[in-house]
Amino acid sequence: MSVTIKDVAREANVSVATVSRALNGHENVAVDVRKRVLEVADRLRYSPHHAARSLSSRRTQTIGVVLPDLYGEFFSELMRGIDAVARTHGLHLLISSYHGNPEEQGAALRAMRGRVDGLLLMSPFVAGREGLGDDLSPVMPTVLLNSGRSDELPALNVDSYAGARAMTRHLLDAGHRRIAFISGPDDNFDAHERLRGYRDELAEGAVGAQPWIVPGDFEEASGHAAGGRLLAADARPDAVFAANDMMALGCLFAFNQAGVRVPADIALAGFDDIPLSRYVHPGLTTMRVDIAELGGRALRTLLERFAHPDDPPPPDARLPVALVVRESSRARPPDAT
Repeated sequence: MSVTIKDVAREANVSVATVSRALNGHENVAVDVRKRVLEVADRLRYSPHHAARSLSSRRTQTIGVVLPDLYGEFFSELMRGIDAVARTHGLHLLISSYHGNPEEQGAALRAMRGRVDGLLLMSPFVAGREGLGDDLSPVMPTVLLNSGRSDELPALNVDSYAGARAMTRHLLDAGHRRIAFISGPDDNFDAHERLRGYRDELAEGAVGAQPWIVPGDFEEASGHAAGGRLLAADARPDAVFAANDMMALGCLFAFNQAGVRVPADIALAGFDDIPLSRYVHPGLTTMRVDIAELGGRALRTLLERFAHPDDPPPPDARLPVALVVRESSRARPPDAT
């Protein structure tokens, strides 16, 4: 049986009106009372039936978007694509982030219950509905973004593996052999696929070349730190391939601070083609991901689920990427050692 607002009120020892005010963010609720109500509602997994849910359509006309973060150009572009499609269809967006924390992700998903008609979720912690446990309603239409394969939910992923192989091949073809790779977070699907692509292409395309992996976390600061570690090595790399553009730009800053010329001394490449990558000097070679299209296509897939709810989930889709060559990866001179 579904938990009702009366159940929450009884458990929290407050009135139904107080529960309603606390859940809707009204200010005339004491801090300790609000905290108790929210804790009880979360523990009982209460799903409010908001007035915004039209009695005629049973729709809120709102889409939930749960992302690991909202900071940075990648997420800005992603939201731009989602918002463009949402506006076209007269939909509103309810957005939450969980900062890479599995518990906060669960809280964000539970907070969406009863408030949205469907959900777009980007998470490294799941490989389908089974990885979400009770946090996601079994009847909530959901599309996964860059979260791996799923047999239960539609999933849209950037083709990070093929992109990483293509970038590694580009650097090898340019004459570079000591190619260092700045990796992303260990628990991130994209980071895993890009590392796998780098390893496989290096193993097949450069006999005797050894992987050179420096840890990163997709943030600029980790790219800057990785650049410093590479410069402190006994033998510097010919080229550096960062798993995303933000780390590549942090690495570029570290090289500039040390007076290391890119690409004359060390070539550099990234992944994503965020807008900033074309405006730095030298321009950054990267793999172009149509990030806005990733968001837009994910929402269009979700809208298809609304139109055909009884159809089986479509097969996992991969968003293609494209090599963009700029000045930062100029070919290595034939006589360089």
